[in-house]
Amino acid sequence: MALTLRSAGADDAAALCAILHDTFASAWRPQITEAAAQAFLREDRPTAYVGERGPLFHVAEVDGEVVGFVDWDGDFVNALHVRASHARQGLGARLMDLAEAEIAKAGHPQARLETDTFNRPSQAFYAKRGYVEADRYPDREWDSGLTTLLLAKPLSRP
Repeated sequence: MALTLRSAGADDAAALCAILHDTFASAWRPQITEAAAQAFLREDRPTAYVGERGPLFHVAEVDGEVVGFVDWDGDFVNALHVRASHARQGLGARLMDLAEAEIAKAGHPQARLETDTFNRPSQAFYAKRGYVEADRYPDREWDSGLTTLLLAKPLSRP
């Protein structure tokens, strides 16, 4: 497996949208209401998100195929997504290593992110990396009765 981590380029937009649709189908759709799922599809949220923030993403490319990405702003990790076909191969960890290093290099004392209580694999992944729960609140994005966890991890400056 030839892995490359790099900044996203304009040519990556379709692959990034496909990753978001893939992770939506595998992680989110089974947990949200049908109305929320239809709104996600109707509004084509992946295209809007990639159009707005895609140039700031860092991607994981395996054998020439973009299969994951991470997006952060300041000390907050907005998104970490890896295609289901490439999950549990260390790609998410490599992307988070990059994000955490850059967040620390920018002078932030911690990294923060959100996940939901239903997403046990995500919680286990972040706990293993040293993230702890800082808060919990209703998930308003999906309007499906979910609970969001705010996780935080102290960072060491490089």
